[in-house]
Amino acid sequence: MTVQSMRTTTPAALPGTIAGFTCERFAAVIAERGWLVIDGFVDADLVERMRADLASAYAVCRSLQIANGIALDTEGTLHHLIGLGASFLEFIDGLEPVRPHFERHFRGRFILNSFGGNILGSGGSYANAVHRDIRTSSGNLPLLLNTLVMLDDFTPANGATLMMTGSHRDWPEQPDDAAFHARAEPALGRAGSMLVFDSHLWHAAGVNRSDRPRRSVTPMYCRPFIKPQFDYPRALGYDRMSTLSPLQQQVLGYHARIPATLAEWYRPASTRLYQSGQG
Repeated sequence: MTVQSMRTTTPAALPGTIAGFTCERFAAVIAERGWLVIDGFVDADLVERMRADLASAYAVCRSLQIANGIALDTEGTLHHLIGLGASFLEFIDGLEPVRPHFERHFRGRFILNSFGGNILGSGGSYANAVHRDIRTSSGNLPLLLNTLVMLDDFTPANGATLMMTGSHRDWPEQPDDAAFHARAEPALGRAGSMLVFDSHLWHAAGVNRSDRPRRSVTPMYCRPFIKPQFDYPRALGYDRMSTLSPLQQQVLGYHARIPATLAEWYRPASTRLYQSGQG
């Protein structure tokens, strides 16, 4: 079986499961294979709006990449999309079905570490290089968890992400291309599916041989005490917190902020910037 696939259900109907896929089974597959695909995680309407927001966000990111002299290596890549489209913030609220699975993985709460995107054309990008998204191995202590939401069907022809199955367990050093491709499997799925994988897993974007771009967004999550790649609460504004759902507040890091003044430090427990239960 190339891809472990799951279908979603509403958490109210079946808490702690995704179409009967329990937190225990989810954890077992991630531990053994290192990755899985949740089929149909995002509905078609939100996928369409995320595609539109990705296009407008790319114009913003690309203009800055060009202005700052890093255009050559960053074509087709986007970073820190929260605030660049309403659909990306809406997606965060849709994490409820996998919240118990992710919390089991982290053994506690989690926050957003980064929220990037990719528009893979025939020219490729730095994402085609074999890599993993954690610089330092943390062994059995999970610090990060990768996800990728497919905004187009992922096929062998259009560069579906290649996963070196099991490499999070037994391949601590970066493999050469031959070793990687001898073991790599493509993460295939329909638009709206979500790839989830251990951040120690070696992977790479495939080669897009089709005549259309292959689009995705790539949220990555971490333990709340890990420094995220972007300060989402400050970027959105601290006054936005009251307009966000409890899940959005948690995942965006509003409950794991760092005080910058003694007045912010000396607060009652209920209003502290770094709340209890964040690890």
